[in-house]
Amino acid sequence: MARRREEESEGGGHIDRLPEGCISHVLSFTTPRDLCRSALLSATFRSAASVDALWERFLPSDYQSILSQAVDPVRYSSKRELYFRLCDSILIDGGKMQSFQLERSTGRKCYMISPRSMRIIWGRHGQYRRWFSLHESRFAEVGELVANCWFEIGGSIGCQLLSPRTTYTAYLVFKLASESNGLDHPPQLASVRLGAYASEIDICLQDDDDSDDDASKEGWQQQRQRRHLRDDGWMEIKLGEFYNDEGNDGDVEIRLMETKALHWKNGLIIQGLEVRPKI
Repeated sequence: MARRREEESEGGGHIDRLPEGCISHVLSFTTPRDLCRSALLSATFRSAASVDALWERFLPSDYQSILSQAVDPVRYSSKRELYFRLCDSILIDGGKMQSFQLERSTGRKCYMISPRSMRIIWGRHGQYRRWFSLHESRFAEVGELVANCWFEIGGSIGCQLLSPRTTYTAYLVFKLASESNGLDHPPQLASVRLGAYASEIDICLQDDDDSDDDASKEGWQQQRQRRHLRDDGWMEIKLGEFYNDEGNDGDVEIRLMETKALHWKNGLIIQGLEVRPKI
């Protein structure tokens, strides 16, 4: 009787009488977020929610291949620990090309494409750009637009690397140097292409508070995508969305350009292009 009162006070109730394997099977149809919440219900649920086979269901099917590409070995004592280790970004492909992580609440894949593996039209000419290290960047180097009258950047990633049947959003992750200029008006054109699908939107890398107020800009200011400050101190801006069906549609092409206005532009610091599931 005392044990029953203890179990009910913990929140488990009669469901705690089910075999642990049965509870784990039911939990396998939920999400990692639900799994963590259920572990708070009772000791029985905590034990059921820690089973390795359960957490392995939430890992990508190719997680062993991903781990084999990691720059630094990923050490873990359980599949639960591995899951949350992968929710923090890890460098893969020698650390120069990409970083990988899991979206914490769903376990779906996220990738960031490094600037060194991007197509940066102004990146080949030393007088127009520079490469340097920032300790807060995931990658060894970031790229900065020093001075140019136009710019065009882009990158691609294979759909087979991404989670299937998932809507993704593409972002530019960047900072602006203290003396940045020319990135406010006119807006930049962002595009995302996958097979027959294509989208284009106007964005603005320099926000309203970075530039002089001008009534002539009001129309496009209302329509453009706005940048947002991330938890890691970088800014991001949405470039578009796409749906990854079964991962057999080839490469997603992401592009950002401004080539119409031939005024000088400078101060754009690029960490990378990120694709992550739409939440």
